[in-house]
Amino acid sequence: MKYTYKPKGVCSRKIELEVEEGIVKELLVIGGCNGNLQGISKLVRGMNIEEVIKRLKGIDCNGKGTSCPDQIAKALEEMIIAIK
Repeated sequence: MKYTYKPKGVCSRKIELEVEEGIVKELLVIGGCNGNLQGISKLVRGMNIEEVIKRLKGIDCNGKGTSCPDQIAKALEEMIIAIK
């Protein structure tokens, strides 16, 4: 399943996900800190979505109350709800 999410409260503008049988196949983040987000995308590829959420949820960026990794977790949570 492919899913697009519009992040809130961060520099990134769009998150595109592809998940197959609960595993992240592809993650593309448009905007934000390019190098860091490319690294995160490669690290989560092949991971179970529940594990990605567990690791990234709640990460804060400079007191914003969220971050690009936190928004990736929120995108995955929203995707799970949309599937059900």
